[in-house]
Amino acid sequence: MSRILIISGHPDLSASVANAAILAHVARELPEAEIRRLDALYPDYQFDIEAEQSALLAADIIVFQFPFSWYAMPGLMKLWLDKVFLHGFSHGSNGRLGGKKLLLSFTTSAPAAAYQKDGAFGHTVEDYLPQFATTTALCSLDYQGAVYTNGVSYSARDDAAAVAAQQQLAVEHAQRVLAKLNALAA
Repeated sequence: MSRILIISGHPDLSASVANAAILAHVARELPEAEIRRLDALYPDYQFDIEAEQSALLAADIIVFQFPFSWYAMPGLMKLWLDKVFLHGFSHGSNGRLGGKKLLLSFTTSAPAAAYQKDGAFGHTVEDYLPQFATTTALCSLDYQGAVYTNGVSYSARDDAAAVAAQQQLAVEHAQRVLAKLNALAA
């Protein structure tokens, strides 16, 4: 059985609807997966580098779970990447992560219509992903693409029906992640 590690990069998962629901669903369905909540483990942003690197080394499949923030990963997760993915560990002639599979799983606040060439942002979601593929290539990781869900905005939190819709989208997202993980682990 493949060992699965999920790194949750949400800066405050307790304030999340979709990312919290995604992780809760995956945890129920895949209890053997290790989920590392960076916000809970490191509220002071002082990472235990050895623990994080050990968790990465023990995994066969790594999932980065996060809300898309300024068209990338949130600051907490980016700082974690900067501190943990060090030359000689993650990359370089002595890099130790080679061959592990990496899957991105994220949510966007903006709806899918905004992520169109003729939409508000003028770019698709995929246009924002090359830096992830480049990072995985540098680290000799096996990039497995992205599972993402659009339209889970904080602005809808005062509407119970909108929150319920976001929770349903999160369950559907989690099911897509689980299907991908099952295929990768086979």
